[in-house]
Amino acid sequence: MRVPPPSGTHRTGTGAWRRRLSRAGTVAGLAAALLATAAAPAHADRIRTQQWQLTALHASAAWRYGSGAGVIVAVLDSGVDARHPDLVGQVLPGADFVDGSTDGRTDPVGHGTTVAALIAGRGDDAAGVEGLAPQARILPVRVLDRQNRYADAAVVAHGVRWAVDHGARVINLSLGGGTRSAVLALALGYAAAHDVVVVACTGNTTTDATVTPQVWYPAREPGVVAVAGLTPTRAGPAAPLTAWSGSLTGPATVLSAPAAVLTGARPGGYWQVQGTSFAAPLVAATAALVRGYRPDLDAANVVNRLIRTGTDLGPPGRDGSYGYGEVDPVAALTAAVPPVTANPLLDVPGPVASEAQQAAASGGGGPVPTVPVTVPAGQGRHSALLPPAWTWWLAGGVAMLGAALALRRRTVPAR
Repeated sequence: MRVPPPSGTHRTGTGAWRRRLSRAGTVAGLAAALLATAAAPAHADRIRTQQWQLTALHASAAWRYGSGAGVIVAVLDSGVDARHPDLVGQVLPGADFVDGSTDGRTDPVGHGTTVAALIAGRGDDAAGVEGLAPQARILPVRVLDRQNRYADAAVVAHGVRWAVDHGARVINLSLGGGTRSAVLALALGYAAAHDVVVVACTGNTTTDATVTPQVWYPAREPGVVAVAGLTPTRAGPAAPLTAWSGSLTGPATVLSAPAAVLTGARPGGYWQVQGTSFAAPLVAATAALVRGYRPDLDAANVVNRLIRTGTDLGPPGRDGSYGYGEVDPVAALTAAVPPVTANPLLDVPGPVASEAQQAAASGGGGPVPTVPVTVPAGQGRHSALLPPAWTWWLAGGVAMLGAALALRRRTVPAR
């Protein structure tokens, strides 16, 4: 059910939660009362003052050129709470590839709601979480279960294809694992062939010494914008940013964005979050800003603008910690950038798993935010070198042919 945003209503404490949702009927009104009880009085008003990432990314200057209007951003995640006050009217009917029990507009975990609000939280008042692209629309695609994980990368692959077929211009993947998936690679190729920008988080570190620290998959697939995390070096909105210590980085890193000391929306209220899961949506939102302001640009040129206008951090030029630097929405919208004929990331190698036929890669959406936030392991143990970018289609075909031959021999093929 989609709840239309009431006109002329502003969020001011718990009363705003009730006013915003009471028009949806008895059931929604009851939900609003329960949500209001869970939030402290005037909590939503204080939340807006904690959105330091908007100041760091010069959001107000970027919004002079556009705010993502007309752009659909698919959030492949744990679902999205479409009745959260920050997201009312922002969330389209989606899909559920976990168990088919929803249309994507509910969120039993909260992770996807946080991601969605960072992208397209409402900006029509001065309360709550405002997204970096507040006029974009969210297409929720549930691919993570109640443990915030996926057991089979084919689930994510189906979600990617469905999002492409249902109008997404940008796809955000705040999830990943250690093993490359041929079936997911094919789905990412499908997105690229249909002019869709794909953004993914690089992943979070783990204390498990047996796990090879490498950028998660699908972030390290050529053509995908892999986003690492940043943290402020001190308190204050103008604090310089540095690499967040919990971020996985490496040669596949493309851009970086704020990932720590963030306040996010969740079903029933708000929470403190950290993780590259929350850096990726800030880059996805920037892509939505560009696509809204420059609808003439194809996905390759949107990606090119993102990487050519990043604020360089660390050693000069691209490096494994920051990629091309911190995403810069204003420069991405306004800078003079020569056009390209292909996604410039397709020629950049990065590490992947050693067995391309292992399409069923276990992974998840990173840590479920709490206060304090913990970062559990979320990646596998396989690593190797990536074949040349042009072979991703060939690799997928070989993998499927191998599976067919295996079936003929009455063995169980890799999924």
